[in-house]
Amino acid sequence: MMHRPQRLGRWQRQRGFTLIEILVALLVFAFGVLGLVGLQASAISFSSDAQQRADVTFMADQLLSRMLISDPSTAATFAHRPAGQACASTGAASTNPVVTEWLSEVARVLPNAASTDQQIVVNATTGQVTVRLCWRNGQGSSHQLVVSNQVQWQ
Repeated sequence: MMHRPQRLGRWQRQRGFTLIEILVALLVFAFGVLGLVGLQASAISFSSDAQQRADVTFMADQLLSRMLISDPSTAATFAHRPAGQACASTGAASTNPVVTEWLSEVARVLPNAASTDQQIVVNATTGQVTVRLCWRNGQGSSHQLVVSNQVQWQ
């Protein structure tokens, strides 16, 4: 007696296929979520850098404004570590109270911004002032902003 092969029903042939589809869908979804988490981390980092740059620009402007309203005969006292390279400046530190107060504000606002890293170069005869600010963010990368302006004392 010969047996005929049994025909499997439609549902019996697809048994387990739905489970594989669900696992693949979960895998695709997990990669999507991981991508979004990475994108969010990058956005936070860029936002933090932008905030620090805005703070630095504001502080440099504040120093230049304070210099503008000061006595022109004290212009040379605003110079702070005027020699050397940016972020590795050398020379005498300023003893001007406006500068020392400003440097403490810089150290308070910016991460890893030592007063020895900051540089203010003043040419008292021409009124040219260059402010170099250096700091390191949370990831350890070094940042620098240079602002140069012609201060016209009255």
